[in-house]
Amino acid sequence: MKTLKVPVQNISYYETIYDRIKHLNEAGVETAIDQVNWPDAFSKKLPVNVHVAHDDNRLYLLYSVKGEVLRTVNNKDFQPVWQDSCVEFFMQRDGEQTYRNFECNANGVLLAAKHETREIAEDMPVKDMASIVRHASILHRYQGNKEVSDWYMYLEIPKQAMGFPETESLAGKKIRANFYKCGDETEEPHYISWNPINLPKPDFHVPQFFGLLELE
Repeated sequence: MKTLKVPVQNISYYETIYDRIKHLNEAGVETAIDQVNWPDAFSKKLPVNVHVAHDDNRLYLLYSVKGEVLRTVNNKDFQPVWQDSCVEFFMQRDGEQTYRNFECNANGVLLAAKHETREIAEDMPVKDMASIVRHASILHRYQGNKEVSDWYMYLEIPKQAMGFPETESLAGKKIRANFYKCGDETEEPHYISWNPINLPKPDFHVPQFFGLLELE
């Protein structure tokens, strides 16, 4: 099981979203999302990483994806964004049986829910969805004769959206989690994770294969 020590950074002190992204890119801990768990059926591997930090009240994520043939069909929250070019964060609080997923396509369209299992879930309340900041950046370019995209997804997830009480600080918390990159209906379907998944076919709804985030 992988472990990531997440630094505390006063990112909210920066007024503009661009300054926050710059600081997270410089001061957040960086890790690669590079586990191709089903290489026989889904061998596609993209350069993907995520920078992570927190400020006691929010978790900050900055995903970077390089050279993808982009798909962004879904355009409303709660639609099946995993079909698109998508990055995901699944997490489970220490001692909690349920888990939460935050899935975002390259346009910042978000799917989020609280799960007992893959099938048994409650959509995230609108007030919590509205509290999650999303900022997408896409650069289109050519790789040989093929148009590809480098894209970034910045997320601010308040602690309440992750199930923590308003009065409780994130400092010192341990969160079981996994980061994902997928695209079920992209030109080359792929299922890439941070922590490896030992199952015969793709499945991200598997807390037993989550890694560990240790928040400073």
